[in-house]
Amino acid sequence: MKAEASRDIEQLLALMAALRTPGSGCPWDLEQTFETIAPYTLEEAYEVADAIARGDLAGLKDELGDLLLQVVFHARMAEERGAFDFGGVVYAITDKLVRRHPHVFGGGRDIAPEEVKALWQTIKDEERAKAGKANASALDGIPGALPALSRAEKLQTKAARVGFDWPSVNDVKAKIEEEIRELSAAMGDREKAAEEFGDLLFALVNFARHAGVDAEAALRAANRKFERRFHAVEKGLAARGRTPAQSNLAEMDALWDAAKAAERADGLKRK
Repeated sequence: MKAEASRDIEQLLALMAALRTPGSGCPWDLEQTFETIAPYTLEEAYEVADAIARGDLAGLKDELGDLLLQVVFHARMAEERGAFDFGGVVYAITDKLVRRHPHVFGGGRDIAPEEVKALWQTIKDEERAKAGKANASALDGIPGALPALSRAEKLQTKAARVGFDWPSVNDVKAKIEEEIRELSAAMGDREKAAEEFGDLLFALVNFARHAGVDAEAALRAANRKFERRFHAVEKGLAARGRTPAQSNLAEMDALWDAAKAAERADGLKRK
């Protein structure tokens, strides 16, 4: 085949087939399985999310390509087993989009975004029931591989749909305070402290959910902020001819506060 860049999805499928052809393909690609590729699929999804968070549209284009490759890779391995092919994947998602958007493709009616979400879930539940996959538990259907904060939010949301939820955000706040006390009491017992810390994190996710905050996205943003400000501390120390290891906490705190103030001033300028 002619190996070259192309905007045609068929060329990408052909390239993947060539990589997976015994005898002439790539040794690494040939030895991969669904299980060995799955971690890369998750990693690429995170890199897409990271590019979006950074507002990097050029990077997003590349990361979406990497994620698309994961879909093509899995589809090729399934085709080799005679299970399904890439066309089957495309058919499945287009069929689902049509079924779950009757307000667009089935007569059309003006509904709010939140109503769309509720309609999607209703249709999804009806589809599972018809397929004999009705949930044995209200919590079924949440992937175990999700990041812990995201999975906690989805567990809580599903439980809330059947009425198992805190009546108000103040009740959640009281629960957080209770968990902090229990964690403090467990200090010194690593196993117990780990359990109590998990309970505290779960309660904090509940608080975020009641406040309309995406806990996973919020923590990612906090991580990026920490990195940004710590890099500023390192840069400030480097200007003085030192590294963090050659400094002290007081000096680094002062540089941190300076970086924080600079960010706030820059934010005001942008406004």
